[in-house]
Amino acid sequence: MAKDVKKDESGVDHELIRALAKLLKETDLSEIEIERDDFKVRVARSITVNAPVYSAPAPAAASAAASAAPAAAASGDKSKAPGAVLSPMVGTAYRSPEPGAKVFVDVGQQVRQGQTLLIIEAMKTMNAIPAPKAGTVKEILIDDGQPVEFAQPLMIVE
Repeated sequence: MAKDVKKDESGVDHELIRALAKLLKETDLSEIEIERDDFKVRVARSITVNAPVYSAPAPAAASAAASAAPAAAASGDKSKAPGAVLSPMVGTAYRSPEPGAKVFVDVGQQVRQGQTLLIIEAMKTMNAIPAPKAGTVKEILIDDGQPVEFAQPLMIVE
């Protein structure tokens, strides 16, 4: 037996839409669609994902900044160093394939060209960062789980 459906002047069954919206909430689904004969209704809800928010480090005292300036000048820009491996994208750098796993490489380790040095997560995709050449890992410039910028130096391989 067919149910008596109350539709407005545009032919929309608001009662059905409310029931579907309630079902979405109860089942934690993001979308539901029903199609019968020439009738089709789709109800969707947006889902908000809370991403971690990283804050900039607190500014150092003026005296500490003044004493650090000569040290920074002496060390030079690591992105210009021979053997610098630069980030090809913005994302989050990880030194191992998963939490608690062994790191891909460590300082002093010999690597071959194309060997994975680390991964960068960008837009929920893990991107392997290969060694641009064979050599020895001289320095690792990032921490595990650290946000990185495009062209930021990640490692030195000589």
